[in-house]
Amino acid sequence: MAIIVVEVMLKPEILDPQGVAVGAALPRLGFTFAKSVRQGKRFEIEIEGTPTAAQMADIEKAAATLLANPVIETYVVTVQA
Repeated sequence: MAIIVVEVMLKPEILDPQGVAVGAALPRLGFTFAKSVRQGKRFEIEIEGTPTAAQMADIEKAAATLLANPVIETYVVTVQA
C-alpha cells in the first residue's frame, strides 16, 4: 500500500484572505512566530502496492483537472510509503 499526497496551494500572486485571517489571529492568541500564513489543501490517495508510472500520470492528470485550479493554484504530488 502507498499513499500519494497532492498538496495544493494558491499561487503567490493570488490573494489568500483565509491565510491573512489566520495570520492576523495568531498574534492575538499569543503566537508571534509567523511572518505570514497561506492556506492550502491536502489530498491523500491510497493505492495498492507501489505506484506505477501510469498511475502517477493519472494522478497528475487528476490533480491538474479536478484537485487544483491551474489558473490560481499550484500542486505537488509526492508518494508516501
